[in-house]
Amino acid sequence: MTGYVSVMGLLGLGAGCGLVLLIRAWRAPAYVAGPVRRPWRRESRRHVRRWLAVAVGAGLLVGAMTGWVVGGLLAAMGGWSLPRILGSGTADREQTARIEGIAGWTEMLRDTLAAAVGLEQTILATAPAAPEAIRPQVADLVARLERGERLNTSLRHLADDLADPTADLVIAALILSSEHQARQLAPLLGELAATARAQVEMRHRVEASRTRTRTTMRVVVITTLAFAGALILFNPQFLTPYDSVAGQLILLLIGALFTVAFVWLRRMARIEEPERFFTGLENVGRTPEAAATMHQEVT
Repeated sequence: MTGYVSVMGLLGLGAGCGLVLLIRAWRAPAYVAGPVRRPWRRESRRHVRRWLAVAVGAGLLVGAMTGWVVGGLLAAMGGWSLPRILGSGTADREQTARIEGIAGWTEMLRDTLAAAVGLEQTILATAPAAPEAIRPQVADLVARLERGERLNTSLRHLADDLADPTADLVIAALILSSEHQARQLAPLLGELAATARAQVEMRHRVEASRTRTRTTMRVVVITTLAFAGALILFNPQFLTPYDSVAGQLILLLIGALFTVAFVWLRRMARIEEPERFFTGLENVGRTPEAAATMHQEVT
């Protein structure tokens, strides 16, 4: 019996790792991003540690109650994934607010540049009035400039901090303008701001249309978990076939199917983000053609 438990533990662990790698590969972006420094990074780490502890506790509790290695593994995976599956779209709303803030700051830059002020002076002048959603990142940009860092390098750090495709386009225009002394920057910033405003409006419409999908997803997930928990607590005899090795394999297959279904539901309720223009601090654009097109617009 001990040998069977060891084999099942290895099978469950291997299958769980395989599922995690499959999900991460499915959800991975098409580009390789550079190092990202976000002001909310420390808070995110605290959330990760908290939910990791919850996941481990749930796995140990279910494993102790049922005696199933696979059940404990699935419970741990569920405890780790539940906040993302049942999330209220906070990340999407923060992203929308960030894009709106980028649009507002871009309009400030455009209007200040119209007064024949230099680009670096324009950035310093607009920083105190930058929209709240991006004010910390703009303040970091100003701090770098005041320390004597070059404008191009500081702007690349700003793109890395914001980590947003819309911000990448605006910052690429600023970088190319500072390098080539372009005279058509203000009109281009106006067009980019209008594009960002249109994207914010589109995201609001998408968010409203996907509210029903998110509600359905939460109902399905909560009902499924509640039904499984009720069976474990109130009718354990119904689940005795899963005590065998074959039963554990069947439970592992069922858990894999539910995992794929929940991930699919999550993807249906998520707003797909476009690829970023920057892929790291060393690159101005994703391709030379993209940089050339932006240079033609600026000059």
